[in-house]
Amino acid sequence: MIELTAAAVSATIASGALVGFLLALFGGGGSVLAAPLLLYAVGVRDPHVAIGTASAAVAANAAVNLIGHWRGGRVKWSCAITFAVAGLAGSLAGSSLAKMVDGRQLLLAFAAAMAAIALSMLRRPRSAGDPDVHMSPGLMLRLAPLGLLTGFAAGFFGIGGGFLIVPGLMLATGMTIANATASSLVSVTIFGAATSLNYAASGLVDWRLAGLLLAGGAAGGLLGLLAASRLAKRSLWLRRAFAGLVLTVAIYVAWRSITGG
Repeated sequence: MIELTAAAVSATIASGALVGFLLALFGGGGSVLAAPLLLYAVGVRDPHVAIGTASAAVAANAAVNLIGHWRGGRVKWSCAITFAVAGLAGSLAGSSLAKMVDGRQLLLAFAAAMAAIALSMLRRPRSAGDPDVHMSPGLMLRLAPLGLLTGFAAGFFGIGGGFLIVPGLMLATGMTIANATASSLVSVTIFGAATSLNYAASGLVDWRLAGLLLAGGAAGGLLGLLAASRLAKRSLWLRRAFAGLVLTVAIYVAWRSITGG
């Protein structure tokens, strides 16, 4: 475990605030920065500890942000719960596999996932979607397989998976992006919790850092919810700018993993 100096504490809280803000604003993508921030801003040396700790904080931040979206009536609970329950087994399997992978190789795969996230965020939604989606047997058959695959990816890479969950919910149900963004936080919470508990069972979670990330994330999440409503008309431009940031970080993570830095 790293020493909690004033600089490390400040960097961890600031990292949590950034992740919480982006998670509330976009519903996905922001959580992918948590592990790199712990590694390169805070100073965590073990990639597995960074991923396990980040997963715990992301799950808690998503749960906090979910409350705001729930109060706003944007969560489609039946669809969200179906997707999340199906993905729970996948997240446990994915995180179990990741623990057996060498740290540098895991970081390289993580960088590839970040690049995929960035590219996915550049795409414009095809339609506004249906705000009155309701669960049906047909929807359940489409949601469950997507949830399982998304949960596996989220568990393996130690990310919330919102960048996959949001388009997955829209594809399977036809719901609006606002409903999908809010509903995705149910899965982000469950996948992150399952992943972090799996890592914690192997002693790969620093709960001190997770708590500091959560403290920062709570404040950042509140700002993100406010920004989401005020910047709705510029959401596409914001997503593209954020995609550029994620892609830049992905290149940096890949370079560090290859050079052993």
